Amino acid sequence: MKTYQSKYLAKEIKEHALKMVHESGSSHIGSCLSITDILAVLYNDILNIKSDNPNMPERDRFILSKGHACAALYATLALKKFFNVNKLSTFASFNSTLMSHASHKVPGVEFSTGSLGHGLPFGVGKALFAKMNNKKWNVFVLLSDGELNEGSNWESFMFASHHKLDNLNVIIDYNKLQSLTTTKKTLNLEPLKDKFESFGFFVTETDGHCHLSLKNCLAKKVKKNNQPRIIIAHTTKGKGIDFMENKVEWHYKSPNQNQLTEALNQVGNEL
Repeated sequence: MKTYQSKYLAKEIKEHALKMVHESGSSHIGSCLSITDILAVLYNDILNIKSDNPNMPERDRFILSKGHACAALYATLALKKFFNVNKLSTFASFNSTLMSHASHKVPGVEFSTGSLGHGLPFGVGKALFAKMNNKKWNVFVLLSDGELNEGSNWESFMFASHHKLDNLNVIIDYNKLQSLTTTKKTLNLEPLKDKFESFGFFVTETDGHCHLSLKNCLAKKVKKNNQPRIIIAHTTKGKGIDFMENKVEWHYKSPNQNQLTEALNQVGNEL
């Protein structure tokens, strides 16, 4: 039942994100679609949070470092009742708190992101604070693969390992495309797992669209050496929409009315 619930949540996130990006004429729908399954599992099965008390001291902290994909996060938060779903129609419009990159002014958003490479250092700081003060909550940070070009991430990996931050969970949205081309052509990341392990992390790889596999990976506790954890989630940019999947142009394009209708039809047939 839980897996079905997360899949249904992912379907609704996709529908709202598609409408939000279309109506606002904004970008990054491909990036949103690659993380909807990850968000659905986190918010349905993993995170200790309460929508009626978003600043609960003992809550888990989730940071979307790839803040350009915030339409998916806003949709998730609205569907989980952090704020009214009707507010999603104001996305990326003048005077709306739902800015086109993640804003901490939105209930449930821990940290404003969008300038890549900033989310993980913030998350590492939160994890260190929790460890120093014997807090039981965990930190989850979702990074894009292209974002790994930023040196601040690698400083943070080194810092987290040194301080044995086993309350830190880093998820890599590894869709292998970034703004203009593939990650391989931009700055080749491979062998990615080996690199993370050399920094002292406990590393697992999974299908970033398989809800059962994601849930098993995210729920599993690291039992040795107080290691921080990285989950490399292999994903597809534009997942679920055949004319968007693995197409780099959907990093920036906004769907027109015909494309929106077709995309919603495809999402509607997912379950």
